[in-house]
Amino acid sequence: MQSRCASLLEAGTNVMAGLILSFVLQRVLFMVLGIVATARQNLVMTVAFSAMSLARSYVLRRLFIRFRRDQCRLQGYEPARDLP
Repeated sequence: MQSRCASLLEAGTNVMAGLILSFVLQRVLFMVLGIVATARQNLVMTVAFSAMSLARSYVLRRLFIRFRRDQCRLQGYEPARDLP
């Protein structure tokens, strides 16, 4: 079972990788599409979307862990003892 801290660390690492890719992709796409935005404006948008992504990733991971734990209990298993 994954701890809350481990879930947050995993989600945060994933979001940081996405943040960097998103920033670069937005800069390129904005130039191609003729959208004028400063690097600072682009960074603000990227950080806002990344914060939302972090929250979404963390909440979904915790929901799936809870769902798995509840399913195991319904089948007569004790998740902390019987699952890796």
